[in-house]
Amino acid sequence: MNNFKLSRKLSVIVLFFIGVSFSKAQTIPPKTSDFWSKVRYGGGFGLAVGNNFTDITLAPGAIYDFNQYVSLGFGIQGSYIKQRNAFESFIYGPNMIILGNPIPELQLSAELEQLRVNTTFQNGFNSFKDNFWNTGLFLGGGYRTNNVTMGVRYNVLHNSNKNVYSEAWMPFVRVYF
Repeated sequence: MNNFKLSRKLSVIVLFFIGVSFSKAQTIPPKTSDFWSKVRYGGGFGLAVGNNFTDITLAPGAIYDFNQYVSLGFGIQGSYIKQRNAFESFIYGPNMIILGNPIPELQLSAELEQLRVNTTFQNGFNSFKDNFWNTGLFLGGGYRTNNVTMGVRYNVLHNSNKNVYSEAWMPFVRVYF
């Protein structure tokens, strides 16, 4: 009889713990971060192919929307450019961008870019290399609609003698999803 009472008590205890473990009434849902819901991805891709000329650029990036007015982002850029019998260049590096949207249609930007430039020039008989770092600080503005912004930016650190870009003013199209 004692074994019966003991097994009955054990059965009640086991059923109690099973019931508690499957109970959802007192379960507190885990706190989830909304960080990734505020991250948008985008970037750029460029391809220019012509008579003895190739230019391929890939520039992925991501931005974090702090609110509807301010975003901060980071990206990388890589380019391969070749003009047959003239030069070949590899350009790569990181960038950082701050976006401001005072009104939904207007986007202001400040973009810092640090690029490594490795170029080999050829003139038929000789070749020489020009390797350097190029820093650009672009201030810009554009018209924004949904995920796309079109505008113009100005490189305040532009140096005509040693620069990746031939001009300080540059148009841009930015897309972030």
